Amino acid sequence: MSGVVTLSVESDEDGLRLDRWFKQRYPALGHGRLERLLRTGQIRVDGRRAKSGTRLAPGQAVRIPPLSEPEDAAAKSRARVSAPVSDEDIRLLREAVLHEDDWVIAINKPPGLAVQGGSGQTRYLDAMLGAFENVDGKARLVHRLDKDTSGVLLLAKTAAAARSLTESFKSRRTQKVYWALVAGTPEASRGMIDLPLAKQAGPGGEKAGLAGEDDGGKPAQTLFQVVEKRRALTWLVMLPLTGRNHQLRAHCAAMGTPVAGDGKYGGRKAIPEGIDAQLMLHAREIALPHPDDGTTLRVTAPLPPHMAAVWRKLGFDERKSERVLAELLNYAEGLAHAPPGTKPKVKKADRRTGTKPARHRAKKTLASGARRKR
Repeated sequence: MSGVVTLSVESDEDGLRLDRWFKQRYPALGHGRLERLLRTGQIRVDGRRAKSGTRLAPGQAVRIPPLSEPEDAAAKSRARVSAPVSDEDIRLLREAVLHEDDWVIAINKPPGLAVQGGSGQTRYLDAMLGAFENVDGKARLVHRLDKDTSGVLLLAKTAAAARSLTESFKSRRTQKVYWALVAGTPEASRGMIDLPLAKQAGPGGEKAGLAGEDDGGKPAQTLFQVVEKRRALTWLVMLPLTGRNHQLRAHCAAMGTPVAGDGKYGGRKAIPEGIDAQLMLHAREIALPHPDDGTTLRVTAPLPPHMAAVWRKLGFDERKSERVLAELLNYAEGLAHAPPGTKPKVKKADRRTGTKPARHRAKKTLASGARRKR
């Protein structure tokens, strides 16, 4: 049917009733019409008929027929309507694939591409996922990256894969590695930033701000370690232990070393002279249990062109990150009060893609249940 849209349920919509989900996303849609669309099967969840009281889970795909909402600007901005997928979009997404199997697709998201629609967004990844159409429908988002952040982004090919991957994110069985170029140098060469964050509205749009629990702040923790320094600029390897919105950007700014190119959080200090003004934050690697058999899926993404150019200009050696990451993971084990002298277990199976990672750097949680694939 022309005009049909398929949207993914987001992590913060977990457990939401289907009718309330529609109320949030399509406020102009009346309850009576929603019930008619459900009764006639025009609205479906993961390809199946649903009721208004159906509880949703992150990663599920909701099929939405043409709703003919009023041509009201506010209603249109709230309704996340996707645009047709162009041949050029399909080509770009296919070229961005880092790994693909029967369950999962991993892409290297380019900077500047929003993951989901919103006010003023006419081109975004969720609307382009028809490029990965399969017998179970289009691929599903299971997590997000900021619009200007590049790097590894996972997509689920099936509803079962989406549930498994989402659970890995929720239960913190996912190891995420980021590279950042920051303005200035942290006081410590290695450490943990433990500062609660809360969403805050402002003239420049919604931001993540420091806030205590009494003020609505949610726990946010980030491990970091310096790799190299050049010209008042520092390359950091970062491991977020939680997944708050804009967490790394807010935490870097709180240290007094904003991510280069991040004027939203760092102001003029974040735009060093002679350096590209684009955001210098990259989701370098992700590792988590594969939804098929529990072995570790590990995907690494090369730097985007604007960051690769700066790395060359500053003379950074990418190979140094392997040693630093291994040290940072050992530091993380120490923070978790591991017994003296213990070391992270080596996984029995490790699906690897992208650049070759260090041998002994996985968290013990990722090793549990791993087995060699036949």
